[in-house]
Amino acid sequence: MLYPFGLGAMAVNLFFAALIGSWLGLPVLTPVQSVLGGALLGVPASWLFASYIMRLMAKDDHQD
Repeated sequence: MLYPFGLGAMAVNLFFAALIGSWLGLPVLTPVQSVLGGALLGVPASWLFASYIMRLMAKDDHQD
């Protein structure tokens, strides 16, 4: 359920990273390229974030 948010976050991060990279002479990504890259990178990012939240929930359950 977190994947759409992960995709959007990764797309924005890729786009702005490409803009910063342009200062170093790297090519700037188009918005479409950023969304496609975000779709690819959003899967592991969402999985890592969800597993982190699950660990926090499990830790809280064991503190009672």
